[in-house]
Amino acid sequence: MQTSTQQTPSSQPQTPQLGWMLFLVLGAIGALTPLAIDMYLPAMPTIAKDLGVTAGEVQITLTAYTAGFALGQLLHGPLADSYGRKPVLLIGVFFFAVASVVSATTHGIEALTLVRTAQGFAGAAAAVIIQAVVRDMFDREDFARTMSFVTLVMTVAPLIAPMIGGYLALWFGWRSIFWVLAIFAVIVILAVIIKIPETLPVDNRQPLRFKTTIRNYARLCKNPTAMGLIFSGAFSFSGMFAFLTAGSFVYIDVYGVRPDLFGYLFGLNIVAMILMTTINGRIVKKVGSHTMLRAALVIQLLAGVGLLVGWALDLGLWGIVPFVMLFIGTISTIGSNSMGLLLSGYPNMAGTASSLAGTLRFGTGSVVGAIVAMLPSDSAGSMAMVMAACAVMSALLYWTLGKKA
Repeated sequence: MQTSTQQTPSSQPQTPQLGWMLFLVLGAIGALTPLAIDMYLPAMPTIAKDLGVTAGEVQITLTAYTAGFALGQLLHGPLADSYGRKPVLLIGVFFFAVASVVSATTHGIEALTLVRTAQGFAGAAAAVIIQAVVRDMFDREDFARTMSFVTLVMTVAPLIAPMIGGYLALWFGWRSIFWVLAIFAVIVILAVIIKIPETLPVDNRQPLRFKTTIRNYARLCKNPTAMGLIFSGAFSFSGMFAFLTAGSFVYIDVYGVRPDLFGYLFGLNIVAMILMTTINGRIVKKVGSHTMLRAALVIQLLAGVGLLVGWALDLGLWGIVPFVMLFIGTISTIGSNSMGLLLSGYPNMAGTASSLAGTLRFGTGSVVGAIVAMLPSDSAGSMAMVMAACAVMSALLYWTLGKKA
C-alpha cells in the first residue's frame, strides 16, 4: 500500500494519557449512531401501525439514516483534516440533536424519512472523527487495540438500546425514543467540550481544496489493497445491517417474540461482540491485525452458512439466534483491524481515508438494507440469504485484495 510522509515527532499533538474517562467519552461519541439505529428497532412494528404504513416503509427510514450517514462522511472527513477534529465534531453532534427533536415531532412517514436522512448526515461527523482522533494518537496495532476497547465501551449502548427503546415505546410511545436521543446528544456535546483535546496540530492541517479532496479520494480508490480492506469491512457491516433492517420483524412477527423482550435477544449479539472485541484487544499486538482479521472473517463465514442451514431446516427461533450472535460478534474485530491496516498507510489524511471507508461501508449497508426491505418479510429466509452473501463477499475481497496491506 502507498504511504504518506510520516509526521515528525515535533509535529505530534500533545494528548493526555488515554484513561478510563477519555475511553468513556470516546465511547459515548461513537455510541450516537448505534443508539440512533438500535434504540428504535423494537418500535418499528409499532411505528408502522401508528403511521398506517407498511413494514418496508418503516425499514426505509433506517436505510435513509445510513444513506445520509454515508454522504455526510464524504464532507466531514476533509473538514476535520482542514479545520481540526473538535469543531467539526461539535457542529455535527449539535445538528444530530436538532434532528432528534424534529424526528420526535413528525407525523408522517415521508417527513420522518427525510429527517432521519439529515440526522444520519449530521451523525456522520462523530463516526469519522473518533477514528481520526485515535489514529492521531496511536500507530497501527495500538490503533486496533485502542479502537477495540473504545468499541467495547460503545457496545454498552447497543446492548441496552433496544431494551430501553422497547420499554420507552411501551410506556411513553415511540416518539419518546427520539427525545432521549436528543438529551444524550446534548450530554455528548458537553463531554466533548470538557474532555476531548484537539489532536490535529495546525501545522499538519491540509487546506480545504475540493480538487485536492477529490484527488485524495481518487488516490484511495485507485489502490486495490485499500479498496479490498474497505469493502471487506463494508460487506461485513452490511450483513449486520441486514439483520438490523429485518431482525425485529423476523423475531417479533415471524417468531412471536414480544417487543419488550426483543432487546434481550438483541443483547445476546452484543455480548458476543464484547467477547470478540476483548479477545482482539488482548492479543492483536501479539499476532498482528492480519491474523485477527482472517480469523474473524472465517468465523463470520461459518455463521452465514449456519443461518442458511437453520432457515432451510426450519429450526425455528433458536436455529437462527446463535448464528446471528456469531455473525455480529465478529463485526468490531473485522472493522477495527481492517481500518487499522487502511489508516496506517495514510497517516496524514486519516480523516479523508476514514470518510471514504465510512461512506462506502454505510453506502453498501444502505443498498443491502433497501434490498432486504424489498424482499418478503414473512420468513427468516431473506435475512439469512443476504447475511450469508455478505459474509462471502467480505472474505473474498480480503483474500483477493486486502491481504497485501
